[in-house]
Amino acid sequence: MYNKMKDKKAKKDVKKQEKQVNDYINDVKRIQAEFENYVKRSNKEKEEFTKYASHNLLLKLLNMADDFDRAVHNMKSPKDSKEFSSGIELIHKNFHKVLDEENVKEIKSVGENFDPYLHEVIQKKKSDKDDNVILEEVQKGYTLHGKVLRSSKVIISEKDNSNLRGGK
Repeated sequence: MYNKMKDKKAKKDVKKQEKQVNDYINDVKRIQAEFENYVKRSNKEKEEFTKYASHNLLLKLLNMADDFDRAVHNMKSPKDSKEFSSGIELIHKNFHKVLDEENVKEIKSVGENFDPYLHEVIQKKKSDKDDNVILEEVQKGYTLHGKVLRSSKVIISEKDNSNLRGGK
């Protein structure tokens, strides 16, 4: 009889532990499903953010496109060239204002020493200046929040030693 009671208690304990294990398994499955849903939701939000990240910038650029359209449309004859010219200057100013608002900054080049992180050499010219001084900027470079967006394409100096006489 003692053994029967012991067996009954053991079976009861086993059932209790089986129920507890099943509860843990269900909890793990629920948490796993919640995590998978979280990952899906996060990926979708990231896609949406990436898709529309440039929305405000594009609206500003569309306003400038409208300005260009108006300037071209309003130029009817050569006598309108002064108004056209001032319209283009205004658009240029507004464009650089948008770049500034978006934290896009011009990379300084002419007169500076060549920096491979900021500049791309497209040509070297003989000059009386020291080596690697930027003589000319062929295409402007820009940074975005301090990171190079596009490097400046430049022409740099190469010291002209042909005028020096050897050892005298």
